[in-house]
Amino acid sequence: MRIEKDVYGEEAMENLGEVFSSVLKSGAVVYLEGDLGMGKTTLVRGVLRGLGYEGPVKSPTYTIVEPYELSDVEAFHFDLYRVADAEELEFMGIRDYFSDGSLCLIEWAEMGRGVLPEADLLVSLSLIRQGRHVSLGAHTEKGNAALNVLKSAITS
Repeated sequence: MRIEKDVYGEEAMENLGEVFSSVLKSGAVVYLEGDLGMGKTTLVRGVLRGLGYEGPVKSPTYTIVEPYELSDVEAFHFDLYRVADAEELEFMGIRDYFSDGSLCLIEWAEMGRGVLPEADLLVSLSLIRQGRHVSLGAHTEKGNAALNVLKSAITS
């Protein structure tokens, strides 16, 4: 199953993230793909806001991971853009971040191929006219269940 939506503006991308957060409270592995400047971190900011986080959210390009302890879920925002070799992730103990109840939002997941677990959900962002095209796809049963819940909220 896939959900497609066109989004116009930063506020709309954050709002989409807030809607998306409703199905991520019990944790998931989410890959975010798209070129630089497509709005991946903006979407993550919306997800975290929807989960109750009120502080600043920036891309962890240099730190690789930024943890967020929330009341409902422990969330981790990864940016693997600067990872030269997936083995680097093993040295930082990346597997410790992935538990049944954790939410892992991963930008540039392709840099961790072979080390990262399979994504429950894949979010692809691409440029259109004055906005972004967002495509949500499921790769696991957990992902399919999430998309079934989101379908009416996002496509309406």
